[in-house]
Amino acid sequence: MSKDKLILVTGATGYVGGRLVPRLLDAGYRVRCMVRDLERCRGRSWVGRAEGVQADALDVDSLRRAMRGVSTAYYLIHGLQGGKVNAERDLQVARNFVEAAEKEGVERIIYLGELVDSTANLSPYLRSRHETGYILRQSRIPVTEFRAGMIVGAGSVLFEMIRYLAEREPVLVCPAWFFSEAQPVAIRDVLFYLIAALENPESIGKLIEIGGPTRLTYADMLLTYASERGLKRWLIRTPFYAPRLSAYWVHMVTPLHWRAVLPLIEGLRARLIVQDDAAKKIFPNIQPIDFQTAVHLALGRIQRDNVETSWSDALVTAQGDARPYTFTVEEGMMLERRTLLLDLAPDTVFRAFTGIGGARGWLYMDWAWALRGWLDKAIGGVGIRRGRRHPDDVRVGESLDFWRIESVEKDRLLLLRAEMKVPGKAWLQFESIPQENGKTLLVETAYFAPRGFWGFVYWYAMWPFHAFLFDGLIRRLASRAKMLART
Repeated sequence: MSKDKLILVTGATGYVGGRLVPRLLDAGYRVRCMVRDLERCRGRSWVGRAEGVQADALDVDSLRRAMRGVSTAYYLIHGLQGGKVNAERDLQVARNFVEAAEKEGVERIIYLGELVDSTANLSPYLRSRHETGYILRQSRIPVTEFRAGMIVGAGSVLFEMIRYLAEREPVLVCPAWFFSEAQPVAIRDVLFYLIAALENPESIGKLIEIGGPTRLTYADMLLTYASERGLKRWLIRTPFYAPRLSAYWVHMVTPLHWRAVLPLIEGLRARLIVQDDAAKKIFPNIQPIDFQTAVHLALGRIQRDNVETSWSDALVTAQGDARPYTFTVEEGMMLERRTLLLDLAPDTVFRAFTGIGGARGWLYMDWAWALRGWLDKAIGGVGIRRGRRHPDDVRVGESLDFWRIESVEKDRLLLLRAEMKVPGKAWLQFESIPQENGKTLLVETAYFAPRGFWGFVYWYAMWPFHAFLFDGLIRRLASRAKMLART
């Protein structure tokens, strides 16, 4: 395929689409990203490199506008996970997509579906994913349909479910679906297949099943993760499937919503394994990595001693209507974020947060910071009395009380890594993000990567105190910035 031709990526802000777009751009392709709300693209690494278009997949006219001039379209759309109504909507979206693509002369569709056992009693969601592929293949446009096993990678539903259950539950009472065979595939390999299909004419019009090199039960996956993390876990087998009850249980003990995990659990009623070797024949150069390697790579993104600031960029909008408080989980990280919109310049806000600590203190509830430092000192930690080298200037690598300065971007960002003793790894990040009309969004984010059961206990035990401590801190930072603006 000529790299001058235009490629459309739907679902560009989703888990797969968000990773596919920059890789296509790096490979030299022209890319158009279709999203329902262009504001969600702000902060993405590919903004400015790819064309963005706003469209609703339930509106054929908007789909036609998105597909105008497109040669190949990636179909990475699916709706809410569960229920007959949502399943029917997904099928209607597929029909709309075909109609718009045929009218606009799209030459090819590449669809990422799911590996399913078509002979099993499928849930409405999984059946709709299977039937979506059928609708696309019935069009006059050649389709490459990939059916992928459960995707494993930092931030994927499979990885996050394994991660939270393994970290939090020393003993697990396991329903029968824990012991059904599956063939999980690493997100990096899924992306390899999706991109390789563009240049491989043999893949046109084919249905290709893709999975990792090993067949594993969910129990195997969980124990593999635990082994990688050095955790001991015991599984008690039961004969019951109870997928909905299991989804509710996961919902209660992890940050994952039951609707997100229910399709995965329902899929494990059957053996989700590759039945043919078309992928090996068509793409002999792609050698999928095994599950343990995929877990190791995913953990590497979480356990290294830094936080990618792009995570923050993707979650904070560049508009003044950002929510003042959000709590979420990204790639295994607990993220607690607070924002304030200030009628000040970014450099002034930057000076405010780079001047905290040391003799100046932490502006709010200094006694609490001192107590935390004393407790850390009592158990052999560094304590808070290291102070700082200079009352206002900051440099990467130097200490700031019981933090280490990990990143500084002038007039924009300060990232601190905790060096006190905690069951995990923690960071505190401050940002001054320019807005319209000369305003600045002050962003304060606490990151925590818990280790084991006690890591989660520690996080949730400290959470109530954060409501007072970090709320007060961001308000005092705003006050200090206003004072600096007057001097």
